[in-house]
Amino acid sequence: MANTRQMANAIRALAMDAVQQANSGHPGAPMGMADMAVALWGEHLKHNPTNPQWADRDRFVLSNGHASMLLYALLHLTGYDLPLKELKNFRQLGSKTAGHPEVGHTPGVETTTGPLGQGVTNAVGMALAEKLLAREFNRDGHSIVDHHTYVFLGDGCMMEGISHEAAALAGAWKLNKLIALYDDNGISIDGQVTPWYGDNTALRFVAYGWNVIGPINGHDVAAVSEAIARAKQSDNQPTLVICKTAIGHGSPNRANTAKAHGEPLGGEEIKLTREALGWAHEPFVIPQDVADDWNATNRGIAAQEAWERKFAAYRATHPALAAEFERRMKGELPKNFAQVAVDAAVAAHTKAETVASRKASQIALEAFTAALPELLGGSADLTGSNLTNTSSTPNLRFDADGNGNGGRHINYGVREFGMAAIMNGIGLHGGYIPYGGTFLTFSDYSRNAIRMAALMKQRVVHVFTHDSIGLGEDGPTHQSVEHAASLRLIPNLDVWRPADTAETAVAWAVALQNKSKPTALLLSRQNLPYAPKKDLGDISRGAYVLSEPADLGLKQKARAVIIATGSEVQLALKAQELLAAKKIAVRVVSMPSTTTFDQQKPAYKQAVLPAGLPRVAVEMGVSDGWWKYGCAAVVGLDTYGESAPAPVLFKHFGFTPENVADTVQAVLARN
Repeated sequence: MANTRQMANAIRALAMDAVQQANSGHPGAPMGMADMAVALWGEHLKHNPTNPQWADRDRFVLSNGHASMLLYALLHLTGYDLPLKELKNFRQLGSKTAGHPEVGHTPGVETTTGPLGQGVTNAVGMALAEKLLAREFNRDGHSIVDHHTYVFLGDGCMMEGISHEAAALAGAWKLNKLIALYDDNGISIDGQVTPWYGDNTALRFVAYGWNVIGPINGHDVAAVSEAIARAKQSDNQPTLVICKTAIGHGSPNRANTAKAHGEPLGGEEIKLTREALGWAHEPFVIPQDVADDWNATNRGIAAQEAWERKFAAYRATHPALAAEFERRMKGELPKNFAQVAVDAAVAAHTKAETVASRKASQIALEAFTAALPELLGGSADLTGSNLTNTSSTPNLRFDADGNGNGGRHINYGVREFGMAAIMNGIGLHGGYIPYGGTFLTFSDYSRNAIRMAALMKQRVVHVFTHDSIGLGEDGPTHQSVEHAASLRLIPNLDVWRPADTAETAVAWAVALQNKSKPTALLLSRQNLPYAPKKDLGDISRGAYVLSEPADLGLKQKARAVIIATGSEVQLALKAQELLAAKKIAVRVVSMPSTTTFDQQKPAYKQAVLPAGLPRVAVEMGVSDGWWKYGCAAVVGLDTYGESAPAPVLFKHFGFTPENVADTVQAVLARN
C-alpha cells in the first residue's frame, strides 16, 4: 500500500530544495498541490514515462505554470527522462527545468505555461481535439481515441479573462473528458485575494454548463481521488473539482501567506518544514520506498501496450483509417499536398480574378479543406467577414447529449484571445491543423496566444481580415495601422500580406507546410485586381520581382525599386506606369512576407533588391519596419486612420499612384 503522505512530501521537499538552491522560484503552490498531484498522477493519469508522445495518453496541463517544480518533481519521480541533476539545476541556463514549463524542452510537458489562464484554455483545445478525433476515427468495438485532459489551475488563472472565454466554450462543447482541479488557496502575490476576488466560482462554472464537485479538502488524497473518479463518469459536461488547500502546506511560518508564493522559504524555514512534515531526509534525497511508490514506468508501458493491441486490431479491420490516423498524429501532410498547392496557385493565376484577398483566402481554403481533413477552421463571430468557412467545413455543433455533427468550422463567438489559445491546444494535441479568423485590429486581443504559438513552434494559422484603412467607414478603431509591423516583430511568426489570389494561395500553402511555426495572414476587405506574373515560383520566397521596365516597353535598366505589399502592390504598378510615361524606369517588387524574405540567402535578396538602386516602400501602415531594407522613402501611415469611404481615405492619406510616383521622382532627384 503506497504511503500517499510521504509521496506528497517528496514533492514538497523537491520543490523547497530546488527553489532554495536556485534562490528563485515558487515553492508555495507545489507544496499546496502535492496531495492533489498524488491523487491524479498516482491513481488516475494514463501516461507512459518511457514514451511521452504516446498518442492515447492522458494530457496533463499545469496552467499555473509558476508551480513548475510540482511538474518537474512529478516527471522525475514517475520515471521520465528528467534526472535529479536537472532538478538541482532548476532555473539555470541550459537546464531542462526552466522557470516555467516549456513544451519540446522537457519530456512530459504538454504545453508551455506561465501566462496565466492560457494553460486551461490550451486544455480546452486538447479536449476538443480528443472529442473530434474520437468521433472521426473510433468505430464500433474499436475506441483508439479515448483519453482525458486534466488541468491544474489557481486563482490567477481564474481571474484572467481568458478563463471565462475558455470555460464557456468548454461547457457549450460538452467536453466531458476535460477535468480541471482548482487549487483554491485564496492567496496571490498581493496577499489574501478576498478584497479583489470574490467570485462564487462554483456557481460561475455551473452557469457555464460544467459539473462542479466541491469544495473538498485538497490535502485529502482519497477525497481528491474519489472526486476525479466521479468526474470521469460525466457524460456531457466538463468537471471542475474545487480543492481547498493551503499554499506552502507544511511550512510552519509561511503556509497560507503570500510570502510562500514566489520566493525561497529560506534554510531555517525549510528545516522547520521538514520537521513538521516528518521528512527526515537530506536535500534532493528520495528514500527508495517512496521512489518505488511513485515509479510509473511499468504501469505506463503496460497501458501503452494494451492500447497498441487495440490499435493492431483496429488496423486489421480498418487499415485505411489506421494509416490516416497515424499520418495525422505525426503532423504529416498528405502525399499529394504539393500537387494540391500547385494546382491552387495555378488555378488562381489562370482565372486572374479581381477579388478581396479575404475572398482569395476562401477560394484557396476550398481546395485545401477538401484535400486536408485535418484542417479545423473557425472565426470569432465574423465568419461572413473573415470567410473562413468552406463547402467542406460545415459548422461544428453538439446536441444535448454532447454528440457532435462532424462539422469542421467552429463558431468561437466574440472570444479572440480564447480562440487563439484554444487553437494552440488543438495544435499541441495533434491530429488537426487549426485556423481561425477575426479582424486584424483584434489581433491585439489574441497577441499573447500568438506569441505563445510562436514560442511553442505550433502550426496554427491566423486569418486576419480588414487589414488597413481600406475597410473604410468603420474608422480608426477598426483600421489596422501598427498591426502588421507589430506582428512581424514576433520571432518565429510568419506574416503574409498577399496582393492577389495567387499570392494568397501560395501563402496558405506555405502556412500549411510550416510545421514548426504559426502564420498570420493579413487580408483585405476591398477587391484587389490580379497582378500579372511571368511565373509563380518565387512567391514562396516572400518577395519577388513582379514587374520590370521592359514589361512596359522601356528598354533601359531600372533606376529605382518600389517595394509593396498587399493592396498597395496595385499602387506600385500604376505608379510604375506613370513613371514609364516619363521615361523613368523602375522595378516593382511584391513582398507579401517580409518574415519569409528575411530568411532567404543573401544572393536571392541581392537579386530582388540590387545594391545601388534607391528603394521606396509602400504600405498602409506604420513606416518604421521598412527602413531596415535601406529605403530612401516610405509611403506609409504613421497616424491613426479616419472614418470615411476607402477611396476618400486613400486620397486623403496619399495612397495614390500619383503620390507614389512623385515620391520616387523626389528620391531620384535627391540622388
